[in-house]
Amino acid sequence: MGTKMAWNEDEVRGKIDETAGKVKERIGRANNDPILEEEGSDQRSAGEVEHGVGKARRKVGEAIKDVGNKIGR
Repeated sequence: MGTKMAWNEDEVRGKIDETAGKVKERIGRANNDPILEEEGSDQRSAGEVEHGVGKARRKVGEAIKDVGNKIGR
């Protein structure tokens, strides 16, 4: 079975931004505030990207560690 590493800082910050963005979107929609809704949408999207980059970085690190373990390092 492959190595499992903890979430890195990019993943955590990305997930926080995703969640905060969703909240802003919903509050903006509920209060009929298109500016807040758009700000939330932008923040959510940026968070998704940051989380994805962090996840990719973690997966590469796991793969490298697995290869190292298989060749005895």
